[in-house]
Amino acid sequence: MTAPPWRFIAADLSDGTQFDVARGRIEAYRPMFDDILVPTDGSDCAETAVGYAEDLAARYGATVHALCVVDSRPLENAPQYDRVKEAHTEIAERTCDRIAEAGLSVERAVRTAVPHRAILEYATDEGIDLVVMGTHGRTGIERYLLGSVTEKVVRLSDAPVLTVKAGDEHEVTYPFSDVLVPTDGSDGAEAAIPPAIDVASTYDARLHGLSVVDTVSMGLDVGSSAIVDAFEESARTAVDRVADRARSSVPGVETAVTYGSPYREIRSYVDEHDIGLVVMGTHGRSGIERYLLGSVAEKTVRTSSVPVMTVRRSE
Repeated sequence: MTAPPWRFIAADLSDGTQFDVARGRIEAYRPMFDDILVPTDGSDCAETAVGYAEDLAARYGATVHALCVVDSRPLENAPQYDRVKEAHTEIAERTCDRIAEAGLSVERAVRTAVPHRAILEYATDEGIDLVVMGTHGRTGIERYLLGSVTEKVVRLSDAPVLTVKAGDEHEVTYPFSDVLVPTDGSDGAEAAIPPAIDVASTYDARLHGLSVVDTVSMGLDVGSSAIVDAFEESARTAVDRVADRARSSVPGVETAVTYGSPYREIRSYVDEHDIGLVVMGTHGRSGIERYLLGSVAEKTVRTSSVPVMTVRRSE
């Protein structure tokens, strides 16, 4: 898959052009999201995802790819295969009609395969810049579980993945007025800063930079340890870097350093500051590590009340 253009950009130049590090030349600005993939099965959560994809596509001038996947596993040698595929084709056509009525460019695709594999393969083959997927809004222990397809795509996709929830408690948050980018200063976290700035700029939204000193896992006592002071200084440097990079591109920037459990602090910040979108990095992993859960990003995706865009650092 060709890396999205923002991965190459070192700096914005004063005349609106950008320097392409990979090619060593100045090029005209290219939108970050040219091709947006939205897998759909006709469910309420998929329809919610389509709405987000439409709004992003309208603002970026992007093409929306509506993909419907017929799960091949229960259908092997099944006599009802043709009927099931026809139903999925109708779902894809309805979705495309809805998108086209909004005046957007749209591509329709129906695939028969294991769903998450079909989504990942389509994203690679078509050079997708962003995958938008829905998942049910849940309560209690279920809120910590995503649908298996969404979870696998979040773990394995090279392209950024925007996960949105549907349900009575989850209101639509676009157009985005406040965008949050959590950071700990690591390369993985830093990968999310360019797309976060770009989305905030495109939506004329305020950008928030948040760094959480993880006193819970480290067993530190806030306010009484020189170690905490050192971590706080590092956290402050991380959010200041976000602010420095964003000020010339977005209408406003806020930064904060908090203490506690990172994903819980992120969730609290979202609620307290009326955040509409979280954009955060996740480390590029290989082998078995790509299948393991437990990172701050994954916990945030599972529990966030607002959409979360995960950006994977290229390996």
